Amino acid sequence: MENITNTHLFGILLTVGLFYLITLIKHRSRQNWLNPLLLSVIIIICILVLTEIPFEHYMKGGSVIHAFLGPVTVVLALPLYRQRKLLVEHKYSIVGGILAGVASAVLSVVGLSRLLGLNELLERSLIPHSVTTPIGISVSNMLEANEGITIISIIITGILGGSIAPVLLKLLRIKHPVAKGLSIGTSSHALGTTKAIEMGETEAAMSSLAIGVAALTAVLVVIVMQTMGWY
Repeated sequence: MENITNTHLFGILLTVGLFYLITLIKHRSRQNWLNPLLLSVIIIICILVLTEIPFEHYMKGGSVIHAFLGPVTVVLALPLYRQRKLLVEHKYSIVGGILAGVASAVLSVVGLSRLLGLNELLERSLIPHSVTTPIGISVSNMLEANEGITIISIIITGILGGSIAPVLLKLLRIKHPVAKGLSIGTSSHALGTTKAIEMGETEAAMSSLAIGVAALTAVLVVIVMQTMGWY
């Protein structure tokens, strides 16, 4: 058994196979609550725990999939290029919206962490929760935080953002495609952007833009916080 699990192919097939299977079931059943990413993570964890397969074995293939995260994020620039005229037209609103989103994401974590009495390590680890994973890990290292907690918080934020975004946008009566895309990309990075892509090309373009700008802004905010001696 170890000869099978301790290979790159095991992690790749397990991850891709589960994701594809759940996606297929979701489309055929038309049940929106079936989130392929969330369910894949839960099922993989259960499989590894119940079969006592070492996490290191799974990550041989998992690391291959993780390596594609950066290039896939860059590919999201394509819809942005197609909507470049819209970007110029709404440049001030776009910049202001992203800055406000990043500020609220960071301040809400700091404020709630201190209100609830969380320790400083956990607070530091949660600060990059709305930043795309590659940059979020870098921010976590800058803050000398726990990288594992940061990654989990990023995944949960992205899944929740993509799941509840349509409902919140409807409740708040936000109808402009630029506003929709910016709010999703700023708050729930690449995972949320998958939902923006389903909404339309403009939403996808704005959400893709928000991922990069929000990540850069978050890095700058952390640098300022460290310069001021907050961390």
